[in-house]
Amino acid sequence: MKIERLAIPDIVLLTPRRFADARGFFSETYNIRTMAEAGITQPFVQDNHSLSRRRGVIRGLHCQLAPHPQGKLVRCMRGAIWDVAVDARQASPTFGKWVAAELSAENGAQLWIPAGFLHGFCTLSEDAEVQYKCTDLWDRDSERSVRWDSPELAITWPVAPGAAILSDKDAEAPGFSTVRDWF
Repeated sequence: MKIERLAIPDIVLLTPRRFADARGFFSETYNIRTMAEAGITQPFVQDNHSLSRRRGVIRGLHCQLAPHPQGKLVRCMRGAIWDVAVDARQASPTFGKWVAAELSAENGAQLWIPAGFLHGFCTLSEDAEVQYKCTDLWDRDSERSVRWDSPELAITWPVAPGAAILSDKDAEAPGFSTVRDWF
């Protein structure tokens, strides 16, 4: 597995090797030893799966606070997404900084986003299916959202602001300036 640390070193891009032949391919997407070598040692306790029918769907930016903070290992099973992580750890030197990576069924890449980060993605294709493993269970009271287009973050999303397709919850989320002492 290829392991790359992004501009925020806690965010890791993992690209599993694919062994292809006339039938298709085989790929090992999770191995506890390989993950430990990449610094990912938390156990996963929940798997999530989403389908976004249209290009330009934005889901996020979301996180969970203590006592249920979640780390996420994200991959795109069909289509393509532009996956974003924002550092929400106030004492971090990269607080408020973001990194992104394209995840697709074609490239097989996965993004590790530890607890303490906001997570969101934008679909780059129709019918994008995303699966992610979580290190803690979903908890409504611990969940927080930040507006995807917060000016403080200046994220360069691959969709025009007026063309973004959002849930009501994401459209009404507050700006990043509300993030104080979350982590």
